[in-house]
Amino acid sequence: MPHADEPDEGADPQWRRFARTTAAQHGAPDGGYPELWRWSVDHPAQFWRAVWEYFDVRADVGPGPGDSAVLADASMPGAQWFPGVRLNYVEQILRHATRPGAAIVGVDEDGSRTEIGWAELEGRVGAVAAELRRLGVGPGDCVAGYLPDVAEAMVAFLATAAIGAVWSACGQDYAPQGAAARLAQLEPKALFSADGYRLGGRWIDKRADTQDLLALLPGSPHLLVLGGDDYRALVAEPVDLEVTAVAFDHPLWVLFSSGTTGKPKGIVHGHGGVVLEHLKAAALHADLGPGDVFFWQTALSWMMWNFRVAGLMCGATVVCYSGHPLYPDADRLWQLLQDEKVTYFGTSPGHLLASRKAGLHPGTDHDLHRLATIGSTGSPLPADLFDWVHDEVGTHVTVSSISGGTDVVTAFAGGTAGVPGVAGELSTRYLGVALHSWSPQREELIGEVGEMVITAPMPSMPVGFWNDEDGTRYRAAYFDHHWADGPAPQVWRHGDWVTVTDTGSLIIHGRSDATLNRHGIRMGSADIYEVVEGIDAVAEAFVLGIDGPDGAYWMPLFVTLAPGRSLDDELVATIRSAIRTKLSPRHVPDDVIEAPGIPHTRTGKKLEVPVTAIMAGHTEVSLDPRSIDNPDLIDWYREQGQAHRWADG
Repeated sequence: MPHADEPDEGADPQWRRFARTTAAQHGAPDGGYPELWRWSVDHPAQFWRAVWEYFDVRADVGPGPGDSAVLADASMPGAQWFPGVRLNYVEQILRHATRPGAAIVGVDEDGSRTEIGWAELEGRVGAVAAELRRLGVGPGDCVAGYLPDVAEAMVAFLATAAIGAVWSACGQDYAPQGAAARLAQLEPKALFSADGYRLGGRWIDKRADTQDLLALLPGSPHLLVLGGDDYRALVAEPVDLEVTAVAFDHPLWVLFSSGTTGKPKGIVHGHGGVVLEHLKAAALHADLGPGDVFFWQTALSWMMWNFRVAGLMCGATVVCYSGHPLYPDADRLWQLLQDEKVTYFGTSPGHLLASRKAGLHPGTDHDLHRLATIGSTGSPLPADLFDWVHDEVGTHVTVSSISGGTDVVTAFAGGTAGVPGVAGELSTRYLGVALHSWSPQREELIGEVGEMVITAPMPSMPVGFWNDEDGTRYRAAYFDHHWADGPAPQVWRHGDWVTVTDTGSLIIHGRSDATLNRHGIRMGSADIYEVVEGIDAVAEAFVLGIDGPDGAYWMPLFVTLAPGRSLDDELVATIRSAIRTKLSPRHVPDDVIEAPGIPHTRTGKKLEVPVTAIMAGHTEVSLDPRSIDNPDLIDWYREQGQAHRWADG
């Protein structure tokens, strides 16, 4: 795979090399990115065969000739990809086993460092896989992880996948009951855990919680403690890895929805779909290859941990970090980028905003000459943070704002190497992603806000939900939507407001089920956050649109403040003026209220929809406190709703 050990700024991005190869072999357009994208969604079978061939995917049984050998049925849900193919995700990583240097690096908050070289990776994975087999774990069985973001967690996953077992994990920040709400559904035969982790300068001991979790899991799963004496002895003796070939759609892992308003949904993805989608996204869009160092600050509860493993498929070194990203100060991760010579850094708008408000100058305070790209996801990245990266990190660094989901364990759209970006926008729809903006009448919109829909299947769409034999919950999640002219089967509705510009870039406006609708004018919450959180005195904002009796509508804006700041009349006026002049006079909030905190899912999503319902007085809202980062906040917001003038209405 291309890429020298030092990134070559003059080199073609990989998608251009892919386009030239595909043009010769499959008739794809050898031109610009928009033409390649259009071809990829108009000819999905040819495109995904081209991806298979370009990356020379390893398989015990590969695809036969003809489009039906790639996409036998294009229905959604239920598309049938690569029938008859047998492969294993781990084989795509082992092709790089002869590379020099580190495959996985783990960095702890205290600065300690673990390195697993490419030369030792296969033997270490082989030893753990052999132990799982000895414990009776086989193809289709589940293996769970209750772990911090450490290097050995990736080894545990690879060993699980290699034997055809199914992986699922959550971070140790979950209490045992919250972890069990997810993992117990799977009835795992084995559980990987760790003694604990460091966070904010403190050691968090998880040994008792691990025992509590074991007691909550059915079937008495075997416990393997990463870092313990038994585990160290196990991996000290390399074992030849035996990889089990499985069907293309054989379950690879189960990721869980946030579970804030009900039982967390287990989303199942298959080996083959993840292999193709992650090779495409990591290599053709992120431009990762041998010589790169890929660090995305994440946790095992978030899909970005799963996506980060894709760096290994590209031959890159992958970096894990266990600890608080802002401890002992906001510079912590920027120092890590220098120390590990990171070329692609994945983070969140919140981290970049914290860096800006801390007055950091990463580009002058650190040697970041190897850093080529900063990826950001979790929420839309405001335009002013693009500018901050340009000014304070370096003009040589590309910013890639990305939007995707646990649902497909990848991105629908984002930055693409070699395609110019615009601050505040996602520069491209990803190859093979038939993403469109629709009106309520299912008309395609350009330059207008509409519902984000996907009109053709993707290989990494779920093979199903766990314990959803007839597919009812799966269809309800994405497909059972009624438009103005009736239901539209076989169209994935993602639940975001999006604008597709006339140049093909995108603007994400927030969740369509949390729309602000003032005087008949809709607006996404993300637009307001971009303006308000750009004010230095504001740490974070939370805006809700609450329906009241007789058509009344209340739109409060809750804010948390930077240290030493208070919500006085001057700051309220500044906030109102910024929204009025930069956004819309119709969306100036009714009230600006200082809050003790903003409630999020454990993966950082603001809880707009359930909190809106709670503040409106709906009693049927089922909100699981185990899925919330600070569940004590919910009562405070409930009290705010009760104190509003509608309380007696």
